Amino acid sequence: MNDESILTSTVPRTLETKNKILGLELSDVLVLLLNLSAQNLIFGSTSFKIPMVFGTSLLLGLTLFFFKKGKPDQYLQHFFEHFISPTVFAANTIDRQYRRFKKGGEQ
Repeated sequence: MNDESILTSTVPRTLETKNKILGLELSDVLVLLLNLSAQNLIFGSTSFKIPMVFGTSLLLGLTLFFFKKGKPDQYLQHFFEHFISPTVFAANTIDRQYRRFKKGGEQ
């Protein structure tokens, strides 16, 4: 069999690349756009428009970029979930959210 008869194609090295814009995750870009729109709503018609609208967005973007450098994906989400979670977890307490599974049509 001849090796030249095999069809080949180029394949990307990583098939599951993360979507990033300028090194920021999409959730971070959403936070930046929310900040930009809120600041523009508040300071859009004042003389503080340029420093407050664009300055805070640029500062927030740079902070997010350098703070998250080298951290895993969704780092901020997990950080804030850890930050607001209780500090002590009791091992032997009753689960108040547990509901018994009802089979079929049982009432």
